[in-house]
Amino acid sequence: MQYTKRYPLYLLLWLWLGLSAFVGYAQTEEFLPQEHYNKQEVYITMRDGVKLFTAIYTPKDISKTNKYPILMQRTCYSVGPYGVENFPKRLGPSETLMREKYIFVYQDVRGRFMSEGEFDNMRPQLEQGVKHPKNAIDESTDTHDTIDWLVKNVPHNNGNVGQWGISYPGFYSAVGTLANHPALKASSPQAPIADFYFDDFHHHGAYFLSYFLATPVFGYQKTAPTDKPWYQMVRPETRDGYQFYLDMGPLSNASKYYGEDNIFWKQLSEHPDYDGFWQKRNLLPHLKNVKHAVMTVGGWFDAEDLYGPLNIYKTLERNNPGINNTIVMGPWSHGDWARNSGDQVINHISFGKNISKFYQEEIEAPFFRYHLKGGDTPKLPEAYLFDTGRKEWAKFDQWPLPQAQKTAFYFHPKGKLSTQAPNNAEGVSTFVSDPDKPVPYTEDIKIVFTPRQYMTGDQRFAARRPDVLVFQTEPLTEDLTIAGEIMAKLKVAITGTDADWVVKLIDVYPDDTPNDEFTPKHKQLSGYQQMVRSEVIRGRYRNSYEKPEPFTPNQVTDINLPLQDVLHTFKKGHRLMIQVQSTWFPLIDRNPQKYVDNIFKAKEEDFIKATHSVFHNKVHSSLIELPVLK
Repeated sequence: MQYTKRYPLYLLLWLWLGLSAFVGYAQTEEFLPQEHYNKQEVYITMRDGVKLFTAIYTPKDISKTNKYPILMQRTCYSVGPYGVENFPKRLGPSETLMREKYIFVYQDVRGRFMSEGEFDNMRPQLEQGVKHPKNAIDESTDTHDTIDWLVKNVPHNNGNVGQWGISYPGFYSAVGTLANHPALKASSPQAPIADFYFDDFHHHGAYFLSYFLATPVFGYQKTAPTDKPWYQMVRPETRDGYQFYLDMGPLSNASKYYGEDNIFWKQLSEHPDYDGFWQKRNLLPHLKNVKHAVMTVGGWFDAEDLYGPLNIYKTLERNNPGINNTIVMGPWSHGDWARNSGDQVINHISFGKNISKFYQEEIEAPFFRYHLKGGDTPKLPEAYLFDTGRKEWAKFDQWPLPQAQKTAFYFHPKGKLSTQAPNNAEGVSTFVSDPDKPVPYTEDIKIVFTPRQYMTGDQRFAARRPDVLVFQTEPLTEDLTIAGEIMAKLKVAITGTDADWVVKLIDVYPDDTPNDEFTPKHKQLSGYQQMVRSEVIRGRYRNSYEKPEPFTPNQVTDINLPLQDVLHTFKKGHRLMIQVQSTWFPLIDRNPQKYVDNIFKAKEEDFIKATHSVFHNKVHSSLIELPVLK
């Protein structure tokens, strides 16, 4: 076994989230939480008798005439530091809100750290409109019961409650919108998980192997309340991530790292399809009858939870007409908006200065201030979005934009891409996909807990491989803004019976682009191929995520792959590039390319080479459909 090291909680949170309210922030000498807040720790009893550990930070100047609203975060990642004498370096979503003073509440969800009960990963939500036993629980009932206790028992609160959270805590904030407590006035799910089959661990049926090391965090039940991690992390013996996963071999070899007692690994390996297990953990169908204000926040380059914020916002908008529903998407990686790094840089690309500070002071703080304290109207647009090509904020009345025109960019022979449909009778590009030599997803070889930087990475290393197809436009004669949802429509054939398909949308910089202060010495922005958006689909799920089916060898087959939304301007002189490949390692696991019922159970002998073909002719035209904003 290559594990047995217990990582400190602060390290796990930094690696997994990079966003904990207690990690990664510089201590502010002028405003230390312990100098301005009192702390108490309580257990709040839920309707089924389970007690949840809750830390409450109350401003010291609170009084009958000076009341504050409650701002709460529920988390599975610990509300430490524990002990009434111990304070974190910062409270709340930002220093701005900490200085403005709220009653900040942090709660360990059931089954985690100091709370009682059993943890259920993405606990299924109770159906609305159905009569349930009085003691039936889900995460929204726990939110309701917590709010009810707080407003009745915390002295001198003003009766208004808000909630926020990033990543998994973002899910608890999103599901908490269903608490339906009259005191709940504002929720801000940030990088929220919506559905674990499309966030984090899966993308369109492909297992994200890069999250393999995170599995212990969710896979083991604790036996008693604890203020320390009870799970053990895998410690690879090499720092070369590509080699580590290649040497591990098929996923059937991976079980040795976790054993039978890792519940989450068993769930992953026993439910490869989008069956009832995953479907009942999908939050989206339940987002109805929400009455209060919601501001969903995400990052355009969030490698972990991009599906969640976009789809939670859209579902809330569709199912709850008339509510104050806002989406904010910035040029951030996972949780970057909660940090004040000054320069916002992802991988080699800079998007500007003080972008997170602007969000905290001009968007987030006014949102909570207005809805919880009765401050000035924040005058936020429906959609506050950052154009990642122009590198500036844009405001819209709705999202997606109805005025964006769906425009097809067709693949052509010799790697050309244009809005003209192919007129040639024959046209096909082929490559051999070898699972023993998969295409890497990044040039960086180091093993990571969860990937991030690749989201804007230079794709030249991939474009030069024979098993990656490249199609690009001529240099643009004017700016081209893409705003909204993207759909790749491929016409393919394979010699095997299964295959994955990866599509990448890339902004190719002009050859005369100079380096800037953030460009490493070993990189050049000249000709840089910046990934703007990418996605993968496991081909067996091309018609249904519930019912996989093999390919018929050498038969032309449709692959329709939705890519997540973008707001990006390809500037004049840049090129628009599409790359198509079948392996993306070790971001996703390797497809055997021979159909097996469960890839998690595949053996070494099941993995075969296969020839893949992408057609681009008059009869079978592959294309990518982009929403072009005129």
